[in-house]
Amino acid sequence: MAPLRDREVLQCQGLARLRCPLAPPRTGAVTRPLDQPAPLSGQPCAPYPSPNRRTAVDRTLIQEILEVVEQAAIASAELTGLGKKDEADAAAVEAMRKRMGQIQMQGKIVIGEGERDEAPMLYIGEEVGSGTGPGVDFAVDPCEGTNLCANNQRGSMAVLAASDRGGLFNAPDFYMKKLAAPPAAKGKVDIRKSATENIAILSECLGIAASELVIVVMDRARHNDLIAEIRATGARVQPISDGDVQAAIACGFAGTGTHCLMGIGAAPEGVISAAALRALGGHFQGQLVYDPAVAQTKEWEGLTREGNLSRLAEMGISDPDKIYEAEELASGENVVFAGSGITDGLLFHGVKFERDCTRTSSLVISTLDGTARFTDTVHIKPGAQSIALR
Repeated sequence: MAPLRDREVLQCQGLARLRCPLAPPRTGAVTRPLDQPAPLSGQPCAPYPSPNRRTAVDRTLIQEILEVVEQAAIASAELTGLGKKDEADAAAVEAMRKRMGQIQMQGKIVIGEGERDEAPMLYIGEEVGSGTGPGVDFAVDPCEGTNLCANNQRGSMAVLAASDRGGLFNAPDFYMKKLAAPPAAKGKVDIRKSATENIAILSECLGIAASELVIVVMDRARHNDLIAEIRATGARVQPISDGDVQAAIACGFAGTGTHCLMGIGAAPEGVISAAALRALGGHFQGQLVYDPAVAQTKEWEGLTREGNLSRLAEMGISDPDKIYEAEELASGENVVFAGSGITDGLLFHGVKFERDCTRTSSLVISTLDGTARFTDTVHIKPGAQSIALR
């Protein structure tokens, strides 16, 4: 299905960008306290925070964050289809870190490429930014769907979530059972319920027959029973090989053809998905998976349930069976999600290389002003002679 195209924002900016003040708040906006949730769609939005009160996540940082994921996407896209997944990931990591280093902030990676001894850059706990300014926590995945990028398949993107200090759950490198659904089903579907029950609830909330629902599930052996149960309800299953962040976020938008994400995926990516769906008003729940018999993955061969429970206890997680809501995984006062397509996907196009420019397609979702901005950026090359509008 073609990606969503919303021309709310069209940016045609060169690689060397002119820094200009953003437009002031709309006249007649309704004031609300900063700790009050953003209004639902159709209700007037509050003005942006006063320029004299610099919050950790503000409009300036949001623009910078957009450029961070754009640069990571461009770097990975140079290697699309070449079968070099590790190289594509490394290129995205380097580009993302370099652009982050130019931002006036005291940034910290809380979810990244691994522990310090496992990753040379963007490791957990790494400090990024200029070292001055507001404190900001980041959950990053510079090349979400490395296999998709390596094989030039749909759905790879550069993504991150940002929040004020302490506003993102420091998810361990475990697996997570996930449930993502549209805003209409928020608080009604529940990860504790069976797939059959949740599909019935979704059908009622969305006003469509179960046979019209599309449920995205990672194509893994551990999901064989889940897929069979979903199909028994009459709902349709869309298996994906990788990249469940984009699938989760797609549930938050009508018109994507994706109504729900179910099943087990990586826990760090769950936090990024939760940040986006919290900002969209969608439903997201996650529960850590620590039993290798449930995860059924080669990475956990040789590990034990008891050993994983001990690891979680060492990380300060006292209740390994806790159900996390989106607001717990992304609990900050202001939370931002940013993603830029590496390859074409449900939400946006991938990077397009042209003679005189490079085009990126991105999405930024923010609780700061209750917006989801689909952004097409034209990165103009030096000496460009002809730039097509589309």
